[in-house]
Amino acid sequence: MTKNTLKKLGQPLLAVPAGALATLSFAPYHHWYLAPLSLFVFLYLLQNQSVKRSALIGLLWGLGLFGTGISWVHVSIANFGGMPWLAGWALMALLIGYLALYPAVFGALFNKFNRGRPFHQLMLSGPVIWLLLDWIRGWLMTGFPWLWLGYGQIDSPYAGFAPILGVEGITLALLLSCGALVAATYYRNWRPLLVPVCILAIGLFAGQKQWVKPDIDNTLDVAMIQGNVPQEIKWLPSQRWPTLMKFTDLTRENWGADLIIWPEAAIPALETQVTTFLQNLDAAARNNNSTVITGVLDQNEQGEFYNNILTLGVNSVGPYQYEQAERYSKHHLLPFGEFVPFGDILRPIAPFFNLPMSSFSRGDYIQPNLEANGYSLAPALCYEVAFSEQVRRNVNIDTEFLLTLSNDTWFGKSIGPFQHMEIAQMRSLELGKPLLRATNSGLTGIVDHKGKIIEQIPQFETGVLRAEVVPTIGLTPYTTLGSWPLYIYILWSVALSWILIRRQGGRFRDEQPQVNYHD
Repeated sequence: MTKNTLKKLGQPLLAVPAGALATLSFAPYHHWYLAPLSLFVFLYLLQNQSVKRSALIGLLWGLGLFGTGISWVHVSIANFGGMPWLAGWALMALLIGYLALYPAVFGALFNKFNRGRPFHQLMLSGPVIWLLLDWIRGWLMTGFPWLWLGYGQIDSPYAGFAPILGVEGITLALLLSCGALVAATYYRNWRPLLVPVCILAIGLFAGQKQWVKPDIDNTLDVAMIQGNVPQEIKWLPSQRWPTLMKFTDLTRENWGADLIIWPEAAIPALETQVTTFLQNLDAAARNNNSTVITGVLDQNEQGEFYNNILTLGVNSVGPYQYEQAERYSKHHLLPFGEFVPFGDILRPIAPFFNLPMSSFSRGDYIQPNLEANGYSLAPALCYEVAFSEQVRRNVNIDTEFLLTLSNDTWFGKSIGPFQHMEIAQMRSLELGKPLLRATNSGLTGIVDHKGKIIEQIPQFETGVLRAEVVPTIGLTPYTTLGSWPLYIYILWSVALSWILIRRQGGRFRDEQPQVNYHD
């Protein structure tokens, strides 16, 4: 085997560990600097490659990233899916392979349209293609915006871009920085090094900016209950009342709090099955001038299931009555967990596709904030917190806190719950609002308006997180503008690329690239 053959084989294979390296930038590892390194290697490997070879490099990089980064999904399949071992791993392989197609498409398009124009590749169309593919991945088939590279930068100098441009803006800053570094090293041109220097300077400056004002005269006393009920027994009829009494006893010890929060589906029954219990809990909360927020499932008269958040006690609607209770209904449903795509085909295959109540209906995309004891909270249920635009659209000038309830017990001691918490942290940083996160088994925690965890209960412990939390006044630029600045950047980039291409002859060339930084 010749040296050139070994080089041709080795270059694509290097993409796999490079992709896996990016996983270490996310929680629970928090080595944020490894994402830029991973991206640098990826972009470097794509230089001067054919379209097919670029697609292969992208595919292998994606297999490295998603093969390590979403391995936690298999925990729920293996423990609760009821599928044969081989079928479970086959399903995981399909999911990882599907997600790896996005960097494969990026690699192909990266060299398809820009060979001979490294400036276009690395600074203009390359970042545009990446952003567009991220958006497609976050939308197609209900979306899976997990492992967007910006999430791993919650503790990095790039985090300052989040309140301005959101997590996608951080990803753009990473791409521009790494593209400039590749340009400087691969093409022996040091002028592009000014780009990452300027980006880091802007990020550090923006990180010092106070976009919102803490309302220190309006502090919330909150108690969040982590029941730690094993998923295997939670829905057994014999465990209904022991579970309800466990949460009730922990609540009784914290009646002095303004707000007491139970996790997603904390009540192991349909709301209509426990109305007397809820009326008693509501009355106790009112007698103690407190509000209880809990997750509960519901089924309406039409037979439609909903995953809800319910407020009891001091709220905006008065004493609890089923017909007029204050609720939030989950909009963004979890594929296979809360609805089954192609259900008629998949349900007969395995019990995993036929879980009880796995056909939920959606709530509205935009719903009123929950009013709890004089405080206004923008809710998101579990998986929904990963959808930045949906959370942003539900925040308004009166919103004081973000609220998210979850149950990550499905994923055991894997890295999934830590990544989920990191995503929730990013929502606080983007929107400038403290976040209250109550879960069944962890990670229950409080995040301040700068995206930092200020208090937390360890996983798989029964406990109550009691704390004073300061709300904020005002809106960040991202809350107001959303992704519009990024849309403008994309239009500007496309227009500039078109002008520069016209100057070079008005057509794409397939020959080997000629280095030219004066495109």
